[in-house]
Amino acid sequence: MATSFKHYINGRWETGVTLGISENPSDLADVIGEFARADAAQAESAIRAAADAREAWAASTPQRRFEVLDFVGSEILARKDELGALLAREEGKTLPEAIGEAARAGQIFKFFAGEALRIPGERLASVRPGVDIEVTREPVGVVGLIAPWNFPLAIPAWKIAPALAYGNTVVFKPAELVPGCAWALAEIISRSGLPAGAFNLVLGSGRLVGQTMVDSPLVDAISFTGSVGVGEGILAAASARRAKVQLEMGGKNPLVVLADAALDRAAEHAIQGAFYSTGQRCTASSRIIVEAPVFDRFAELMRQRTRSLVVGHAMERGTQIGPVVSREQLEQDLAYVAIGRQEGAEWLAGGEALERPTRGHYLSPALFIAQPKQRIAREEIFGPVACLIRADDYEHALALANDTPFGLCAGICTDSLARATHFKRHAQAGMVMVNLPTAGVDPHVPFGGRKGSSHGPREQGRHAVEFYTTVKTAYTAAG
Repeated sequence: MATSFKHYINGRWETGVTLGISENPSDLADVIGEFARADAAQAESAIRAAADAREAWAASTPQRRFEVLDFVGSEILARKDELGALLAREEGKTLPEAIGEAARAGQIFKFFAGEALRIPGERLASVRPGVDIEVTREPVGVVGLIAPWNFPLAIPAWKIAPALAYGNTVVFKPAELVPGCAWALAEIISRSGLPAGAFNLVLGSGRLVGQTMVDSPLVDAISFTGSVGVGEGILAAASARRAKVQLEMGGKNPLVVLADAALDRAAEHAIQGAFYSTGQRCTASSRIIVEAPVFDRFAELMRQRTRSLVVGHAMERGTQIGPVVSREQLEQDLAYVAIGRQEGAEWLAGGEALERPTRGHYLSPALFIAQPKQRIAREEIFGPVACLIRADDYEHALALANDTPFGLCAGICTDSLARATHFKRHAQAGMVMVNLPTAGVDPHVPFGGRKGSSHGPREQGRHAVEFYTTVKTAYTAAG
């Protein structure tokens, strides 16, 4: 075994009740390591530790919180190549993308180190003479954080960093596919100067660890990123006991290409948005809606570019698309390719399991021409599978873009300022991109969507304060 990944509970590293294996999806013979799996009792121990530490950490000074988060951010940035290599091995993201994600995680911790020094508040005049009003923000308490496998450093960073910055204590459960990345992040945090119990890492299944966090009366808030089905279950269970809930649950994101767009540039945006990170991101451009006058020309351009993409080992120079993260995910992607063919979508490229010098979960990016009501045009696939949809004109394209139960991100490629402005106002999405891929966001601004994509306050940036704090209004009469 390369290494052993343990839980971090109440300031100590602990073994698990059972063990699991983390494999490299680019090379199944490469075992990343073995990882501990907790049961409900071990998860409860981590929750109690966070509850015991909450008062002390909530009372910590802004300077101390700054120093903790700045330490973590600085070390991640100093080790971004090493951490990126681990991420590429464990999750299958290409090495340049993985190093970029590690850097982003470091930047997020640095940003929230600064935010710890400027937690907002207000002092207002009362309508009554001799009375002062203060509006302050206080920590929510114990926060349970459940993160997915597709961004195993960045998403935990944008949950953990604000939670700690605003004085909360944390119980963090990563996805079982990426225990090595979670352990590496926790190992840095363990040396940051936090008091025991303020941060806890618990590895294991959602059924045991995640559900224990959701059900525990000691957990004051739950932040979850993952599938719609699991998110809806968390919302029902946690809301029933009045816990605060934040959900990010995916998307079926449209990229509209109008006839006046620069088609070469639009095709590059579509390729990056649909297929980079192996299409395994909730902001992927899985519906590419093209205005009729340029549809055939754009479809041929996309077919050529999709077929030219280099699929290979995530660590190899020149690889553009790494492997799918797991056998289960590969089988799901292939099932949707078959569904597309069965429903009559016109196949243009890809959708085939590939053999490479190392045995892994390789899939050629798949591109279809689809009808709006076909399943591949409506359901989130979470892989390198995209469809082109023909639109009669701009108004039709906007209607198609909004015809989805999701609302995370929407994009438009156009040289018309009027159309771009109208689209930014009328696209039913939490984020809008103009002449950019739908995937690719900055770490210092809000992240989140509408409709079935998100629930609760936004993640990232200064808007994170809305979830990780509660507001108190205090009145004082002089004398």
